[in-house]
Amino acid sequence: MRVTDELHGHAFTVKIPDPKTGKLVRWATPLLLALIVIEIADLVFAVDSVPAVFTITTDPYLVYTSNIFAILGLRALYFALAAILHRFAYLKYALSILLIFIGSKIFIADLMGWEKFPPSWSLGITFFILTVGVVVSLAKTRGQSPEPLPFGENRN
Repeated sequence: MRVTDELHGHAFTVKIPDPKTGKLVRWATPLLLALIVIEIADLVFAVDSVPAVFTITTDPYLVYTSNIFAILGLRALYFALAAILHRFAYLKYALSILLIFIGSKIFIADLMGWEKFPPSWSLGITFFILTVGVVVSLAKTRGQSPEPLPFGENRN
């Protein structure tokens, strides 16, 4: 995605003319890049700190509180995802298929005579199902705006 050299108020993306063609195209602003970097740092912190506390202690109070603070780091990511949640209309079907797959792995391994389902296959199939769900959702909902909320309600 193209990135502007300067900020444009509080906007994450702007439509400005392409220098080569002159057509209006969407550009990211440095503010969007800053948001992405901060959210990636939040995500890495949360994912890393949840299992890391078990290497330090097994005290339930410390484990519980540290995991709460790690998850609270994801709160900003929630609001970013809430704004685009309407674009993932078909993701629930992909998750349903994924749960069926996960539940049936033991039966598949038994039918194939395996001791257990190969982890690399499981991970690959999981990523494939989720990728198809996201891509289909984004393709089918392209150009749609979020549904308006009833009077007096907000998305937060």
